[in-house]
Amino acid sequence: MIDIAGAVAVEGIDEASRDQPDPEHVAAGVRGVAAHYGDPLREQRTLDTAVGLVDRSHRGVIAVAGEERASWLHTVTSQHLSALAAGEGTELLVLSPHGHIEQHAMVAEDGETTWLDTEPGATQGLLTYLEKMRFFSKVEPRDATAERALLSLVGPGAMEALATLGVTGLAAPDVAAVPGPKFPHGAVPLRASARYDVRPLPIGGWARRGPLGVDLLVPRSAMDQVVAELRGAGVPVAGLWAYEAIRVAARQPRVGVDTDHRTIPAEVDLIAPAVHLDKGCYRGQETVARVHNMGRPPRRLVLLHLDGVTTDQPPVAGTPVTLDGRAVGFVGTAVLHHELGQVALAVLKRNVPDDAALLIGETAAAIDPS
Repeated sequence: MIDIAGAVAVEGIDEASRDQPDPEHVAAGVRGVAAHYGDPLREQRTLDTAVGLVDRSHRGVIAVAGEERASWLHTVTSQHLSALAAGEGTELLVLSPHGHIEQHAMVAEDGETTWLDTEPGATQGLLTYLEKMRFFSKVEPRDATAERALLSLVGPGAMEALATLGVTGLAAPDVAAVPGPKFPHGAVPLRASARYDVRPLPIGGWARRGPLGVDLLVPRSAMDQVVAELRGAGVPVAGLWAYEAIRVAARQPRVGVDTDHRTIPAEVDLIAPAVHLDKGCYRGQETVARVHNMGRPPRRLVLLHLDGVTTDQPPVAGTPVTLDGRAVGFVGTAVLHHELGQVALAVLKRNVPDDAALLIGETAAAIDPS
């Protein structure tokens, strides 16, 4: 999609952007993605009110084959996967021994292979962890980024657009309620905490319905055909900037941008979609359980409204958020939203009140209490 007229490459705007394919994937033929196609705010409105096609093919893809893949992934990640069946998707985390988030991946199971797609720049780290945890399990994890590409239909019209590709009836995401502290054993269903419907695409690959729309994990060789069919049916394209603005407004955190090395799942609302609280032991589980039973993680994810008076440039990820001259958190993703103006996700100390007068550099910021 980077060859579509009007496309402005992410790296053409910011050479240091993390939204670029890994170098080894570039060497294998994976290309960059568009930040926008000439009108970022119009593209946002399209995703917010209708539907648009977003190129997210810079994400890494790992294929896990082998007859023991479901039970094995169940033991080495945060999600309940032992009963994962063909046509199911979910999310998972890899945590440190102290419960800090190290990796995040979206999941799609096709009956023969479990497909994990993850952040650009995170593929090798996730694959290395999986390979270290193989031991004698009958599993074969491998980097499949050069074979598979991720596209996303985003917006309220995503399902109608998907019908163009011959797939209908994808069920809405099914996310189990998070139980209260010190819940009894058996209170959490023995299934993935979030279930995303997955269906095969006639052209090859799979469609997975998720929180922001429908992800299309397609053979990279078929990517141009998928794009052509959707555009031929009237689906407009939208850049990554538009996608990120929609994600921020929906308060969907991105691991590695809206998290730091100390972030635990409960601080950034990743318990519900990516952590099963009653599945038994996995790396980092003790911290997850302790924080959940205490009921108060030390920090929280918030949406900040920025005044935009001192600068029209959103702050970069990692910029400190201060209150009365002391740091109380950091900014993650900051965007210019077509309706909300300058907004940002931030992780703040839990004791920061909702009406606090915050600063990000010289920019005033206020917590959205809703």
